[in-house]
Amino acid sequence: MGGGSALSRATVAAAFLTACRYDVLAFKPGNVSIAAAGHRMRASDFLTSARAASAALTAIEHGVGAAIREAVSATQAAVGCNTNLGIVLLAAPLAHAALRVSPGHAFAARVQTTLAASTVADTRDVYAAIRIANPGGLGISGEHDVRDEPTLDLVGAMRLAAARDTIAAEYASNFSIVLGEGIPCLRAAYLRTNSLAWGVVGCYLHLLAAYPDSHVARNHGAAVAAAVQARARTVTSALEACENRADRYSLLVKWDAELKNEGVNPGTSADLTVASLLALQLDTALKTNSGGHVALATGEAPR
Repeated sequence: MGGGSALSRATVAAAFLTACRYDVLAFKPGNVSIAAAGHRMRASDFLTSARAASAALTAIEHGVGAAIREAVSATQAAVGCNTNLGIVLLAAPLAHAALRVSPGHAFAARVQTTLAASTVADTRDVYAAIRIANPGGLGISGEHDVRDEPTLDLVGAMRLAAARDTIAAEYASNFSIVLGEGIPCLRAAYLRTNSLAWGVVGCYLHLLAAYPDSHVARNHGAAVAAAVQARARTVTSALEACENRADRYSLLVKWDAELKNEGVNPGTSADLTVASLLALQLDTALKTNSGGHVALATGEAPR
């Protein structure tokens, strides 16, 4: 690719669709999966949403904010509910960082450059996307509400919400969790299990154990989020001590049922995991000059 490298739109779209496919292929407790529906949604809703959003996310002529708005609009037209706002918010800067010509292949530097170029127009488009998706309890702040005309660029607006929303915090920290923890955790879990689906589960549990899930906190309070975080640590330890995959799967099924019976969905941790898998693929493609399909693995759902 040379010094001014960029991935093709088809490569980035394929990576996004793969990440979204593993979001439901992997059995992540509390989330919707192929094996277990929940929260009035099915796996097919998420797969349809990914296909609907992929074109907008990879349209290089759009700014990041416009890509988010168009992707959320396409999702609403396809499934009529909010399945992927968090995924789209995280995926758009990653996609645009890979799509734009940039010297070298360092993905973290590309993401930082993409975020630094954010504008008030991007904020306006993201506010519109949030209003379209209409997620429960999500805004920017009392002073900068999504119903108001923005005065800050997108990173500045997200910085105001960083203390209470992990996705906003990613914008404020140049995607420190996705790039600094998600990618290495996912890569290590995949190598340890020789299964991308189990690798996704491992990454999800790691992030859920490391950070209180802001979607849970927003909908159920900080105490519930802390309890889910503590339980994630317990489940992770139990999985590491268990050598039989069938027994591991049973542990996940049990906790999944408990979370869904309580109406608890650790959606932010799932969104961060999807973004981590997307980032891993894009980073790999840039480093290997592959330019085409990113070959990681084709595993089945853990069982």
